[in-house]
Amino acid sequence: MAVQIDLADVSDLHHVLADHARYWGERDLRALHLTALVQEFGSTCLVARAEDGIRGYLFGFVTPDHTGYVHLIATRDDARGTGLGRTLYEAFTEAVGGQGAVRLKAITSVTNEGSIAFHRSLGFDARVVEDYDGPGRPRVVFTRDLR
Repeated sequence: MAVQIDLADVSDLHHVLADHARYWGERDLRALHLTALVQEFGSTCLVARAEDGIRGYLFGFVTPDHTGYVHLIATRDDARGTGLGRTLYEAFTEAVGGQGAVRLKAITSVTNEGSIAFHRSLGFDARVVEDYDGPGRPRVVFTRDLR
């Protein structure tokens, strides 16, 4: 089934929230799905759409220091291992490059082995930053130069 990468809109956000468990499993990350991201950074919020719905999405933006920051990336449970995450990152890289981004950045928890392996496979450097998300809350910070 063909997948098309499109710009996300608010109805797409509501769709993925309604089907949250198919993207995130047991983890409840609904609070990170901010409508303002799609409203204000719609040119860098992407969905992978197929006949059977949204198979994956990536919500991000370009920071003032020219970093393409990936806030959320997820693939639906039946689309994992198909290269869709890589395809979303490629489309995001193109979109943020057009806005002057010179690097990419993403973060995850130190226990998220799948995300760590995925980002490393895409050529990201990974380092643990203590207290990144507050006292006693380290995060793995991924960076990749686009130059």
